[in-house]
Amino acid sequence: MRAIVRAMAAAVALVGIGAAPAPLDPQRQADADRTLVVCADPNNLPFSNRAGEGFENKIAELVAKDLGREVRYVWWAQRRGYVRNTLRERKCDIWPGIASGLEMVATTRPYYRSSYMFVTRADRDLAGLTLDDPRLKSLSIGIQMVGDDGMNTPPAHAMAVRGLIDNIHGYMLYGDYRQPNPPSAVVKAVAAGDVDVAMVWGPLAGYFAQRSDVPLRLEKVTPWLDQAQWPMVYDISMGVQRGEPALRKRVEAILEREAPAIHRILKSYGVPTA
Repeated sequence: MRAIVRAMAAAVALVGIGAAPAPLDPQRQADADRTLVVCADPNNLPFSNRAGEGFENKIAELVAKDLGREVRYVWWAQRRGYVRNTLRERKCDIWPGIASGLEMVATTRPYYRSSYMFVTRADRDLAGLTLDDPRLKSLSIGIQMVGDDGMNTPPAHAMAVRGLIDNIHGYMLYGDYRQPNPPSAVVKAVAAGDVDVAMVWGPLAGYFAQRSDVPLRLEKVTPWLDQAQWPMVYDISMGVQRGEPALRKRVEAILEREAPAIHRILKSYGVPTA
């Protein structure tokens, strides 16, 4: 799921772990006191982009304002090695939009919770789908893919275990990075009728469905936990450098205090919250 699941466990499993970070020199420490440096992807709406149009951009700006700092971004496409090349090298202070409890970084308490969504055309009689719905056997299914099978999204595993491989049409979570908004392809495929249904990480589903010329239906993927190991729902936190407990505590306090404002931001982007 950012993203994902800018802002999902299958995606964040790809990032690597590097060596222990070196301490900041005095000048960099002085700069840090004035600036909140944010790790972000420059082409990953609805989460972030270089123009600052994503909801994670807005939330990061909110946190920086409460800290009395200015936002500065370290832009890095969210691919393998993201943590190693950003937080672990102390190039930035926070990484918004990661699965809570990710072991390789310190994470704040969650500031939202979302779910994978079934995306179908509103003019199709496909309401009420579940992972075990017999209708799926005769439908073409759009699935967000990450990479090799061991690191794919929970819906990909759920369809595989049900023997529906031949029904699947894969859409890379990262997409064609030369194009704007590459993760939108799977939602556009539903609107165009290229697939009957797609299973899409909530923030992506909500944002691109909201902007679709064809009315789309969004429903949570259920059951929320498949095969006792593939969750369809995730708590989302901010990642903070290990060894920065004071900053994490301050960011957590801001996220709690600004919860109503964060909720309004998420709602304006169509993010389904669980």
